[in-house]
Amino acid sequence: MSDTRRRFLQHLSLGGIALGGAPALLGASSPAETSRTRSAPQLPLDVALALHDEQPAQPTFDTTWAQKLTGKYKAVFDVPELSEGSGVFRAGLWRTHYTQLLQATPADLSPVIVIRHNAMPFIMTHEFWDRYDVAAKEKLKHPMNGQETRRNIVNMDASDGMTGAFASYALEKQIEAGTIVLGCNMAFSAMVQLVREVDKLQGSAAREKAISMMIPGVQLQPNGIFAVTWAQHHGCGFVAAS
Repeated sequence: MSDTRRRFLQHLSLGGIALGGAPALLGASSPAETSRTRSAPQLPLDVALALHDEQPAQPTFDTTWAQKLTGKYKAVFDVPELSEGSGVFRAGLWRTHYTQLLQATPADLSPVIVIRHNAMPFIMTHEFWDRYDVAAKEKLKHPMNGQETRRNIVNMDASDGMTGAFASYALEKQIEAGTIVLGCNMAFSAMVQLVREVDKLQGSAAREKAISMMIPGVQLQPNGIFAVTWAQHHGCGFVAAS
């Protein structure tokens, strides 16, 4: 076993199931270092409130996703930090391990990923990451080879150089497999702010453009804590994924 693979497995506190490949960077930084160097910048309170005020007075959020939590095994993965993508990858690993160890079928599994706080760039498309230079701003590298990238590191598949089981852990692929992915509407203001700054858009135009560049299938919720607790209310075990 390579040192990189060993560090990765230790970082995720997982067993020794062969997955055919592992990100190179996930075990490289301590949690404290990751928090200092990888976290997205916080919006000033006045800016965040101003952006929030530009939303519809009574936004509508679809909470019927909870009705789809019908599997024998349910888990909600709370992803508040970038942490080099480990929070999203953990959800994929959960599916892999339950399938391999417990012979669970797709119908047996009901995973939910809640992306909130500093991790909001993960719900955005490759186009968004490229246009707004997200990876460089957040000091994120390709999770497999550690090289610079302009793509969303948790939405990469085999065509991006992801190998083994990790090729199936792209966010879009997890959605296709039945994983429910939710985003925090309040923290989404940081994505709107990027659009405002780069494209010089104001008001609802900036928000509408940001929404148009979300990964298909991701659903915004009033806030991330609501999404996490609503999933728990419907039987999901809680996983602090990042």
